[in-house]
Amino acid sequence: MKRTMMSLIGAAVALAAVTGVAAVAGPDGGTQDAPRGSTRLPVQRSALLCPAPTSSEVGETAYTAFAPKGAAAGADGKKGTAQLLPAGTVQDAAGAGDGKGKKNPKGGKGKGSAAGSAAGQTVPPRDTKPVVPLREPGRPVTTTTDSSGAPALVGAADGAFAPGWTVQQTTSVAAGAGRGLLGLSCTTPDTTFWFPGVSTATDRQDYVHLTNPDSTPAVVDLELRGKDGALGGSAGEDISVPPHTTVPVLLSTLTGAPTTNASLHVVAREGRVGAAVQASDGKLGSDWLPAAADPSPSVVLPGIPKDATSVRLVALAPGEADADLKVQLATPTGMITPAGVETLHLKSGMTTAVDLKDLTKGEAGSLVLTPSGSGSKVPVAAALRVTRGKGDKQEMAFIPATRPVEKRATAVDNRGKDSTLSLVAPEKGKDAKVKVTASAGSGGGTPATKTYTVKGGTSLDVAPPRPAGLKGSYALTVEPESGSGPVYAARMLARPQGGLPAFTVQPLPDDRGSVLVPTAGQDLSVLTN
Repeated sequence: MKRTMMSLIGAAVALAAVTGVAAVAGPDGGTQDAPRGSTRLPVQRSALLCPAPTSSEVGETAYTAFAPKGAAAGADGKKGTAQLLPAGTVQDAAGAGDGKGKKNPKGGKGKGSAAGSAAGQTVPPRDTKPVVPLREPGRPVTTTTDSSGAPALVGAADGAFAPGWTVQQTTSVAAGAGRGLLGLSCTTPDTTFWFPGVSTATDRQDYVHLTNPDSTPAVVDLELRGKDGALGGSAGEDISVPPHTTVPVLLSTLTGAPTTNASLHVVAREGRVGAAVQASDGKLGSDWLPAAADPSPSVVLPGIPKDATSVRLVALAPGEADADLKVQLATPTGMITPAGVETLHLKSGMTTAVDLKDLTKGEAGSLVLTPSGSGSKVPVAAALRVTRGKGDKQEMAFIPATRPVEKRATAVDNRGKDSTLSLVAPEKGKDAKVKVTASAGSGGGTPATKTYTVKGGTSLDVAPPRPAGLKGSYALTVEPESGSGPVYAARMLARPQGGLPAFTVQPLPDDRGSVLVPTAGQDLSVLTN
């Protein structure tokens, strides 16, 4: 007994020596007080996943990779590497689409089950050549492909390239149901994702692309929630995603109830995946719907274009309590309340959609949702579908709720004058001062920097700085100055196609390129009363 007790005490001392006071972030993702003696250090490794871009024969995709300057070299003193590799694809899986805009005949709408997707045929990548490998921090690298069979990409960065490594895939489709501009900042792997704004209606084809970056299989559950809760007939359990492979799943095959406004919950029960939804509308074109920020009592959706002709808000309270929200639009001159939509009530577990029409009235803005009254702070997830243009010349894009920029955020694949940067400081009286740096161009150019002040409670749209002598594309980094108020950001790319106002919006969350590392040491006080 004495020997056993001493062994337990020894184990406790060893555990205390290893862990120290390691907890820095709470379960809600908020930052707590840093432990005494902690140090902020750049991350040493990061991972990104890019879904298969398009199956269109008239589509072209540009991949652009970038890592900001100033990060420390790896612990071994080496500069590091950053590159993406083609992934395999699971095809003909029960309940999964073929990724080419066709329903899987084996699944059958409303009858298929996505369980056992690994039973489908796993097709290895045709090419294993690295895509957009970086040579130096501070200068983007870009490449293009017009292949309708371009694969998903799985990659990692380490050393000096890891902090802030960002990859954008931008696809232009000239014709067909998926015509328009599709943009996505490649995602980091995780175990849970929320996608408010998906649809299983007959005029939409929404695929969720699940990509496994690891060498072990992942098992994923998909759940759809409509205005009355979980959609009946949902059949998205036990989807197996093999290692280094992507699985596209057509959402309409998961339920027999066509639903225009729904929310998708992706949960990896084993392993981890990257997830993104490609939405295609028969009249409004197509774009990527990125995952919304983790549910939070207050959410910000930045970057609604000033010429938006239609804005639809889709939101849900995923927990067990209802949420009551105050709805406000942050404009260049202050906060306003949309007429007729002063507040929003979200029933627990149910999706609510509100058409805000031409919300911005010719002024760019950002939507801010906060708890109303003195009610409890219930976490919510939300996204916007934004439309520009009229008649048969309409194009849609999505703006999910995003995280604030705490240290730095990056947007890549900016070319010429096609970019608009949106900054919003949602808290009245707390101004945000932000430094924006345009990198050197992929083919040449000199970096440029400009500082903007965003008054608390307002939103600011700017044409960002451009590198002098620009050749190719360039990156934008957004860095709030010390002591600045909270700030959120988004970037719009507008690249008209004839009379079509083709555009795409990417939210710019903090890149989490650095972490607080607590100082670990022995604490013998655990052995005393």
